[in-house]
Amino acid sequence: MVVGYCDSANFSNTAAGVNPVYINISSLALPAMGILFISSIALLLSNDWRVSIAALGFQYLGVFILVSLRWPADMAVTKLVAGWMAGAILGLSYFNRPRKVSAPMVWPSFRLFRIFAAALIVLIVVSIAPQALNWIPGIDLPQMIGALVLIGMGLLHLGLTSQPLRVVLGLLTVLSGFEIIYAAVENSALVAGLLGGITLGMATVGAYLLVTVDIEANT
Repeated sequence: MVVGYCDSANFSNTAAGVNPVYINISSLALPAMGILFISSIALLLSNDWRVSIAALGFQYLGVFILVSLRWPADMAVTKLVAGWMAGAILGLSYFNRPRKVSAPMVWPSFRLFRIFAAALIVLIVVSIAPQALNWIPGIDLPQMIGALVLIGMGLLHLGLTSQPLRVVLGLLTVLSGFEIIYAAVENSALVAGLLGGITLGMATVGAYLLVTVDIEANT
């Protein structure tokens, strides 16, 4: 799919001999899937909040590319901006916590269990994604695989933790998968803004919970 615009400015530039630049987004679909795989697994395995926030940022980069397959670039970029703003909110809130808490120790066996569970989710997604294309007309296979991987990884993340930061990261991952699927069936600027607001709202609630937990622990 080729992303481009044909407005009066582009027409005048073309008439003046300046060729507009078009980007073939379809060629980036497979790299975007790889970004989603790596970032979602990093969120699942990492015990460092810095690595988790960075992985969240890369995850929204993959979401932006897959959403761009169906949405104009100026609408799809709202996913990237909202995701990076959510990561900034969570990162600053965690860094400025009143009570500095060291990361809990994770046993190697528990990390191996997470790797096994993540691999199982990827295998299930790859096996059912071709059939799932019949459920949602208009969606591409890379979009379906990326969305289902994010939803599965997010639900797995939610089932393995009760820490406020980890819970919010899991919810944002599930929401990102839903946004990829929804972008294939709805092309509305209002919906794009609403989903961006939900993303920022989740991050704000997560930041509030981080501060509240520390205040209650100090009282």
